[in-house]
Amino acid sequence: MIISQHRKFTPINIVLVSAIGLVLCLGIFLSLPDHITPILFEPAINNLIGIRIGSGLAPGENVMITLILTLLQAFFLNRIVNNFNLLGKPNFTPALMYMTLVSLFTPFLVLSPPLICNFITIWMLGKLFNIYKQHDIKGLMFDLGMIVAIGSLIYFPFMVMMLLLWISLLIFRPFNWREWITPLLGFSTIYFLLGVIYYWIGRLQEFFAIFKPLGYAFPTELSLNMYDYLVIIPIAIALLFFLVVLKEHFFKSVVHLRKSFQLLFFMILLTLGSFYLNNHITINHFLLCAPPIAIYLAFYFTNSKSKWIYETLYLVIVAAIIYFQFI
Repeated sequence: MIISQHRKFTPINIVLVSAIGLVLCLGIFLSLPDHITPILFEPAINNLIGIRIGSGLAPGENVMITLILTLLQAFFLNRIVNNFNLLGKPNFTPALMYMTLVSLFTPFLVLSPPLICNFITIWMLGKLFNIYKQHDIKGLMFDLGMIVAIGSLIYFPFMVMMLLLWISLLIFRPFNWREWITPLLGFSTIYFLLGVIYYWIGRLQEFFAIFKPLGYAFPTELSLNMYDYLVIIPIAIALLFFLVVLKEHFFKSVVHLRKSFQLLFFMILLTLGSFYLNNHITINHFLLCAPPIAIYLAFYFTNSKSKWIYETLYLVIVAAIIYFQFI
């Protein structure tokens, strides 16, 4: 069965994850729209370089590039999870869960700024998991501040991850004011250099316009239809099972694992809360939740003992995704 196979750490699972990723996006491949206008970056970058990257892509090329990028992200996340031994044993369930989550909704299957930002999200997770055992992390926190700034230039709501850096310090480290200041310095460095560039080319007003989303009215509507809610139900059930399994293992696990899972919880909360930095809420925003939720689901599917339950549940998730892509 699918989950039992991906519980093994074997190279054949690279092929299987790729094949499952392809199957999960067949719906959009078989009903491609006439035109897709990809938006890869926020105006902070698009206006500066003067071109819209990806604007000349055909719809099929757009979806195929998205599939390749999500596969790279899945294996990147899988490597980080296995390196830090978050699941107890190395396997390919994180990659499988990630490919499943990024296929939940049809808009997830085309290029978007949150999709590009997930490379940065996963990179950040690897660095944040690493601060627990390091003696001096000021340089690392400075780098993380710069990474968040770069991410916010790609997708402005990513700026909220600055709060995650400080939360990670609360979770992993004793208080040291220097470690709290350095992320802000790193973040400010990127925007200072960008401001200098805009000033140099005589477009300083466009630089200040980057921060316009901070003044947006609080959005109250999300464009979801009934089928979008239905496809979430199996994922929600899997997360409930995750809580049951986590309860059994939480106090038996090492301190680093418990703290890492707490960090992932706050990452999800911040991502859900940062939608207000968009003038119009789009479903693509929630792609940023995929890495932490994928780790949670991978933990459940790795440590659950009821084979018929987790195998059946995953088949239901896949069936729901494919079914709602075609209706």
